[in-house]
Amino acid sequence: MKIILTGASGFLGSHIARYFKEEAVVKLGRTKGDILACLDQDVPELPVADIVIHAAGKAHMVPRTIDEERDFYAINVQGTQNLLTALSNNIQLPYAFVFISTIAVYGQDTGKLISEEHPLEATDPYGKSKIAAEKVVQEWCNTNDVRCVILRLPLIAGSNPPGNLNAMIKGIKRGYYLNMAGGKARKSMVLASSVPEAILPAIQAGGIYNLTDGDHPSFEELSALIARQLGKSKPMSLSGPIANLIAIFGDMIGKRSPFNRKNYKKMINDLTFDDSKARVKFGWNPDKVTEHFKI
Repeated sequence: MKIILTGASGFLGSHIARYFKEEAVVKLGRTKGDILACLDQDVPELPVADIVIHAAGKAHMVPRTIDEERDFYAINVQGTQNLLTALSNNIQLPYAFVFISTIAVYGQDTGKLISEEHPLEATDPYGKSKIAAEKVVQEWCNTNDVRCVILRLPLIAGSNPPGNLNAMIKGIKRGYYLNMAGGKARKSMVLASSVPEAILPAIQAGGIYNLTDGDHPSFEELSALIARQLGKSKPMSLSGPIANLIAIFGDMIGKRSPFNRKNYKKMINDLTFDDSKARVKFGWNPDKVTEHFKI
C-alpha cells in the first residue's frame, strides 16, 4: 500500500508517519520530505498512491493583519485545491482521500456533545478556511469516485504540543497559570497517537467523523496532570467575579492583553463533541488523555 502524506513533519503528521512506517509513505512538505512543495503556490508532480492523507495546514494562531488572514485561505484552501489538481494529473487516482479537519468548523465556543450534524458556523479565518477546504475535498471525491474521509479533531495532546496546550504547559511551568472558576469546564481532546489508528477503519466506513477521547477532561484535571509531570503544585483557581473583572480590563487594553472576556468565556464553559458515530461505524475506542498524555 502506497500512501501520500502531507504535513509529515508537523505535530500530528509526524505521528501519522510513524504509525505507517511499515508502509510505502511518500512525504510531502515545505521543509523536508520525499517531495518538497509549497502547496499554496505549487501543483507538484506526485506518484500514484492508494491513499492520500492531507494533514498539512495552517493553525495555532490568531491573525493580526489582513495578510495573515489571507494565509489561512492560501494554505488551507488553495493548498488543498493544488494537491487535488496534482492528483487529477496522474494516470490513476487514489482509492481514498483523508482530510484532517477540525471541530473549529462548527464555530462554537460553548456546547455539549456537538455532533457531525451541527451546522458549520465558523466565522474566524481558520474555521472558515477549513469549511471551504472540506467542501473542495468532498466535491473532488464525489466527482472522481474517490472514497472521502474527513476527520474533525479537537485539541490534540501529545509530547511537546503546539498551540493552546503548549501555552498552558508553559504557564504551569512558570507558575502563572490559573484555572478559572474552579477549572470545572470540560473540553474535548484526543491523543495524537490515537488519531492514526482511526484512519484505515474510517476509510473502510467513509464519511465525516468527530474524534475525541470520549472523556472530555476538565481544566482542573488537565492542569493537575501537567503540574504533576512538571513537579509543580496544582494550579490555583481564580474566582469567577475576579476573573471576569480582569477579563473586562483586558478588553479595555485591547490586543496587548493575553486575557479578555472571550478567553474567559471559553475557560468557564464546556465545549465537547460527540464521537459516537465513529464508535458505532468503525469501533473507535481511543486511550484517554488523562491516562496517557505525556508532556
